[in-house]
Amino acid sequence: MKLKEYRVLFSVVVGIVALLVASPALSRLLIYPNTDSFSELWLLGPNHTAENYPYNITSGQSYRVFLGVADHLGYATYYVVEVKFRNGTQSAPYDFGPVSNRTPSNLLSLYNFTAFVPDGGMWEIPLTFSFDYTAVTSSSVQMDSLTLNNVVLNMSGPTIAWNSTTRTFSGFLFFELWIYNRTTSAFQYHQRDVSLVLNMTA
Repeated sequence: MKLKEYRVLFSVVVGIVALLVASPALSRLLIYPNTDSFSELWLLGPNHTAENYPYNITSGQSYRVFLGVADHLGYATYYVVEVKFRNGTQSAPYDFGPVSNRTPSNLLSLYNFTAFVPDGGMWEIPLTFSFDYTAVTSSSVQMDSLTLNNVVLNMSGPTIAWNSTTRTFSGFLFFELWIYNRTTSAFQYHQRDVSLVLNMTA
């Protein structure tokens, strides 16, 4: 090989080694496109863990959970969390299948939490709740009110029937995530919800 060919080969090898050495530093300077755009919605138990959720509920007794939202959409976002309650026959949110088929529950919200979350940020709040209810018959319970963080909410008396299969008076306290749509200037259901399955003990 001639001297010129050695110089070219040497230059190529030095260039490759330089790129390999510099790649960790370059990776900090390069901005990769964000391909994972999503929001998180979670519910944690009283010890701030995903366990020991309240289940057997006594009228007038207080219980504690933690509700949280995280923003990974690539921009700051305005969220609303709607608090709802249903018995076993009332409308639940549908979050399966294509996005166009995902719908919220048609029940009215009992209470709303609002949060403005920066990109990459999170919002979390402790929730203390209790229910007041009365046994109408031996096979039905009437829900009177929900107290949520010291705010008393009238539930307009939904009735929970005895489930002979599970041997419970099952109710569902659930939280739907809504997001502000800048295009329509309105909130829309964000296809996310979390819930507590509760047994209203007599």
